[in-house]
Parts: sequence; C-alpha cells; structure tokens
Amino acid sequence: MDKQARRRQLYELLGELPDRSHRISATKISEEDRDGYVLEKLVLDLNGLEPVPAYYVRPHNQSEQTATILYNHAHGGDYVLGKDELLIGRKNLQRPPYADVVARMGCSALCIDTWAFGERRGRTEAEIFKEMLWSGQVMWGMMVYDSLRAVDYLESRPDVDPKRIGTLGISMGSTMAWWLAALDTRVKVCVDLCCLTDFQALIERRGLAEHGIYYFVPGLLKAFSTAQINALIAPRPHLSLAGNFDNLTPPIGLDRIDAELKKTYEAQGAADAWRLSRYDTGHLETAAMRAEVLSYLESRL
Repeated sequence: MDKQARRRQLYELLGELPDRSHRISATKISEEDRDGYVLEKLVLDLNGLEPVPAYYVRPHNQSEQTATILYNHAHGGDYVLGKDELLIGRKNLQRPPYADVVARMGCSALCIDTWAFGERRGRTEAEIFKEMLWSGQVMWGMMVYDSLRAVDYLESRPDVDPKRIGTLGISMGSTMAWWLAALDTRVKVCVDLCCLTDFQALIERRGLAEHGIYYFVPGLLKAFSTAQINALIAPRPHLSLAGNFDNLTPPIGLDRIDAELKKTYEAQGAADAWRLSRYDTGHLETAAMRAEVLSYLESRL
C-alpha cells in the first residue's frame, strides 16, 4: 500500500469528521504590538461546529512571506492554559516562550485552542469524549481535524510562505505534531518534544493511565504502530527529542522507533532528515534541547 493510501487509512480511523470542504473563516478580535512581535487574536471557523480561538504571532515590520510554525499546545492537566502556552510558556518548557524566539528568528506562528482547552473549556475532556463517541466521532480525530484545517487557514494568509510551514509541540503538542505531519505533506518540518511514544512499549510498561482519554483511537493498533505513523513523514525533516527518564516515552520504545525510522529514511535517500535526540532528563525541555530545536528550525525551515 502506497503512502497516500496509508494516510487515507489513518485518517479514516479518526471517526466521523466534518467535511474538509467546509469554508474556513477568520475574525480578527484584536491586534497589538508586543515586545518582539505583533499579536493577532483570532476566532477561526475551522469545523462548522464550534468557534476556535487562536493566536497568530508575526515579526514586526514584516514585508514578505514568512516561514510559519503551527505550534501545538500541551495538555498537562491544565485546561486553562491552552494557546496561551505560545505566549507565556509552561513549567516544563524553557524561557523565553516560543512566541518570542520564533519571532526573533523572523518566523510567524499560529496556535489554536484545541477541544476542551483555553477558551474552548467548559465541558470536561471526558464529557466531550463520551458525547463524541456516541455520535461516531473520536476526540483525537476532531483535534487532528482542527489542526489540518489550521494548515488550510495558514495557506490562505498572504503573509505565509506555504512552502515553509512547520509544526512543533511538547507532550500532547508533540503527538499532534507527528500526527499532523504524517497526514499532511504541506507540513515541511516536524519537531516533537517528549511524546514520541511507542504504543506497545507504553502498554508493556502499564503506562496507559499517563495519557488523557483524548489520546485513544479505536482500532489504531490493528493497523499502525507509532513508527508506521511516523514513517509517513519521511523523507521530510523530522527532529524528535526525548528524555530517557520520561515515563511517557519508555526507552525500549524509543529504540524501536529510532531503528525503524532510520531504515525508512535511509531507504528514501534522506538519512540525515531523521534525528532522535535523547537526553538524561524527564518530561521537560532542557536548555540543550531548546538550542537544538532552534538550530534545527533555522537550518530546515
């Protein structure tokens, strides 16, 4: 089965999703100059079901199209933070927040509140998951769908270079980064931190309770391993960073994924486009990890 067929197969596992032809619209709530960047506060209609609040950060005095990062916020049990992570960071990320460093690189960034987070909170994660399940939907599928449509939105902006769209995130945002890049070839660079989790290794280590209910896709293991999903990103550049003491990424699973993806990238003549960097730390971004992320983005995006 070719890659496009495998992408369709993966997408079909995500439940009953809104029509991809739904017309996207954007309302700018406000625009403000901040130290280092301009912040646009937006409300997007991505799915026809629920408004999606978003932040778009762009450099000052932008005169031409920029490389743009779709930044995926984490979970961490903090349903209030959501997209504000882009602007203010979180405790397991380095300072300064990614909005500052992305703009300093001359890039733009978009971050949306995903289902149940930020300005979309009010119903619990479990409540949303259960209602969606009754309706034939999958919560993770609906989250991925919004991210795919966020790429559509970025392509519609005249100030975005559609050939230089990347994605980045930690924890839940990491998982979103590699799912999104696997499903959408418009994503040219993928950087994920601290959640390249081998599903079987997680089961073997009895780590399923470490993830929220949003994470689980019916029938996924019958068709895909983590490495097989990530193989759909090849030969595009993909940097993954992991902590050797992180319970969400068992080391044996990292070994398995790394070995399989090295073979995949080598077979496609792109051995240098895949890199798994492992650090003796837990579920967090260290200063060395931050430096590696920025160096990778500057060289690849």
